[in-house]
Amino acid sequence: MCVGLSAKVLSVDEDTMIVDSGGARRKVSAALLNGLRPGDYVMVHAGSAISKITDDDRDESDSVWESFK
Repeated sequence: MCVGLSAKVLSVDEDTMIVDSGGARRKVSAALLNGLRPGDYVMVHAGSAISKITDDDRDESDSVWESFK
């Protein structure tokens, strides 16, 4: 099974960014997406942001993730 995590973009520097996912900050690749800004939400998989998501998407993702705990 592949798992992607929702994360909030904290900063962007060319092809990398710092994101916050559940309080954990990570440096991930931003090479696949254009126009990301701090405050945006993204789906992260295998160290790369793979899509920009909405607040509703983030809420749904977080709810599903919580159901596995």
